[in-house]
Amino acid sequence: MGSEPPGAWNAGMPSVPRLRRRAGSSAGGDAPDPASPSRSRRRRRVPAPRGDDRRQPSGTERGLAGADGRSGADRRAPARRSARPGRRAPAARPAARPLPADRGAVLLDGVTKRHGTGDAAVVALDDVTVTFPAGTFTAIMGPSGSGKSTLLQTAAGLDRQDAGRVIVDGTVLDDLDEAARARLRRDRVGFVFQSFNLVPALTAEQNVALPFLLAGRRPPRGAVAAALAGVGLEDRAQHRPGELSGGQQQRVAIARALVLRPAVLFADEPTGALDRQAARRTLGMLRELRDRDGQTIVMVTHDPVPAATADRVLFFADGRVAGTLDRPTPAAVADRMTALEAPALAGVGA
Repeated sequence: MGSEPPGAWNAGMPSVPRLRRRAGSSAGGDAPDPASPSRSRRRRRVPAPRGDDRRQPSGTERGLAGADGRSGADRRAPARRSARPGRRAPAARPAARPLPADRGAVLLDGVTKRHGTGDAAVVALDDVTVTFPAGTFTAIMGPSGSGKSTLLQTAAGLDRQDAGRVIVDGTVLDDLDEAARARLRRDRVGFVFQSFNLVPALTAEQNVALPFLLAGRRPPRGAVAAALAGVGLEDRAQHRPGELSGGQQQRVAIARALVLRPAVLFADEPTGALDRQAARRTLGMLRELRDRDGQTIVMVTHDPVPAATADRVLFFADGRVAGTLDRPTPAAVADRMTALEAPALAGVGA
């Protein structure tokens, strides 16, 4: 077999440009497709889209749009006026009342609460405005019937006020329905009652885990054990409330209130049902929570000694704030309480 001259293997074959021009034809020599852009340079005019037929911008185009909502060539063109000359722009809606800049963990803004209706109505809170700063320990004191317990329940979202606003951890409670309020109380508010409110059939460990179960969540590994260890009851995890002392039951209640790491812990007479030694230990634990963890605590009490554990004392009388005392001592708190109760005692003596 003789050698072929260079280039003889492709002799007679069409060049690459020819192959490209024949791309529109089939092997059998069918007629070219008249709609093919390679065979015809004529293009049909497509009518401009109108109304709802306009193409919507893609996600990429929207992402590349400028602050004025225009992109590409539209951004170089002058923006169209939204209104014709001489036509009045629609009136803007009135802005909502802004939240105070320093609203703390809990804020009551002009709160009024009444019990009963008509002539028998009793004003428990009378236009109360008070802030509980984040990371502070506040005790609330006042004569019987002064409204301190109503203040606590309203601030915790357990009761609705008749006027004013309640703000917890930046959320206005008045904007929430009952289901949302319940979720906020469960996730961001802890509450400790005088009567402990533990479930007798459950162990200490199960009582502490109860908030997770009510939320339909599984407790994170070690969360319950850590909460019990934080109150010094890691060795009582499998004991039921009937097998614990009053002070231990209250500490289980505090661990349960703190297991979800709430923004604020409300305590209603937490030492009222405890002996002196158990009360001292419970108060010391609350103080440690504030100093070690920065926990916000609001506590109602009638005793000057527990009140002196707090950073400040808020005095209440006749549904209103009657004063505050920073860095309290038992003696100073007792003197202020005596001054508040003096008018009522004078009326009894008369």
